[in-house]
Amino acid sequence: MSTAVAIEATTATLLQLLHDQIPARIGGTNVDITTMPPDLARKGKNSAQLNIFLYQTAINGAWRNLDMPNQVHSGESGNPPLALNLHYMLTAYGDANDDETVSHRVLGGAMSVLHDHPVLSADDIAHAAAKAGLETQFERLRITPIALPMDEMSKLWTALQTNYRLSAGYEVTVLLIDSALPVKASLPVLRRGPEDRGPNAVAGRAPSLSGVRYPNSHQAALLGDDLAIVGAYLGVANTIVQFSTPRLKDPITLTPVAGDRAGEIKVHLPSLAEDPSGLSKWVPGQYTVSVVVSQASGPALVSNEIAFALAPTITIAAGNWVSGPADLTFTLTCVPHVDSAQRLLMLLGHRQSTWQEPNSFVWDATKPWTGDFVYPGLPAEARIAKGTYTVRLRVDGVDSIPVVLSATTPHVPVFDPAQQVKIT
Repeated sequence: MSTAVAIEATTATLLQLLHDQIPARIGGTNVDITTMPPDLARKGKNSAQLNIFLYQTAINGAWRNLDMPNQVHSGESGNPPLALNLHYMLTAYGDANDDETVSHRVLGGAMSVLHDHPVLSADDIAHAAAKAGLETQFERLRITPIALPMDEMSKLWTALQTNYRLSAGYEVTVLLIDSALPVKASLPVLRRGPEDRGPNAVAGRAPSLSGVRYPNSHQAALLGDDLAIVGAYLGVANTIVQFSTPRLKDPITLTPVAGDRAGEIKVHLPSLAEDPSGLSKWVPGQYTVSVVVSQASGPALVSNEIAFALAPTITIAAGNWVSGPADLTFTLTCVPHVDSAQRLLMLLGHRQSTWQEPNSFVWDATKPWTGDFVYPGLPAEARIAKGTYTVRLRVDGVDSIPVVLSATTPHVPVFDPAQQVKIT
């Protein structure tokens, strides 16, 4: 098992390999081999020297998402190792007189050693770093020369803030550092299904939903509306429609009826007059809708989920609002009841105001929610202008519906006077 010190072990192995073999290749010349940053490598040195500098580590793409062989079986969940490619720069230096021919001799010897040792063997690693566990890894460490273009070499030496010296680049790959997280190994399966009957095979097809149609082309529905659910393989026999939201512990289920068109069913959202418990059963906001079809034998068929928005229904308390330096306070009542964690905004025309929960406020899901929204008094040039404004309440991104159809024929959309305020 390769541990986190495997990078250090790789550098130590290269150093040991070069230290043992360079002198014999260059006629016995004594070479000082170091692993210093290039800007510090020459300090206090006046002899022939080879410096090994690890200037980059890169993720190995081929091994990044692979499990370690012989550690994870089929069906088990493992953690891929940290797979690294190490990029080294070998820099040669001359003797005390900075004789470049000596540095050429040293670099030639180093490159000759690495050319003859393209793979670091387990013995090489164990000899230099026995406690790292690197010698036991499944993949061998391969040494490959890297051709560094002059512009990249120039940028590298500029970043190191030292003068350029004759260098050669090498890549060592692949280094596998084992994950410290445990493998999740499942026990053998003894039975497949009740009494080992195997998987359930269903001949029918599950419903497939493509969208919902809101009344009057609105962007959300209200309690009391009929909602059309559009899709394929839809029916009403043994079928329920399920509404789910993180704001509620359990889904709400309703029974559908046949739709007005082919490929759809309809479901009625009970108003509070039809179902008083709806005050606390529902919350305004975003839902997902699915269709569940029960079968006499076998599991139920469940459709995909699609988005659905339930809009709040609001009432504005009567008041006399005057544009001026004083705060403008609007009291709104909302049904169904909102959850204490929901985000509430009031929109007066295009201006937003956030409801702030007072310390004395008590959440009571059995009563319509009531809250005050305050627009602070502002200087004359920034005050809310006199006029009539449409009010909307936004709950978790879903706005109340301020539009109704006119009583006169033809019926056209108009702003609901009950959801407007006049500022004088």
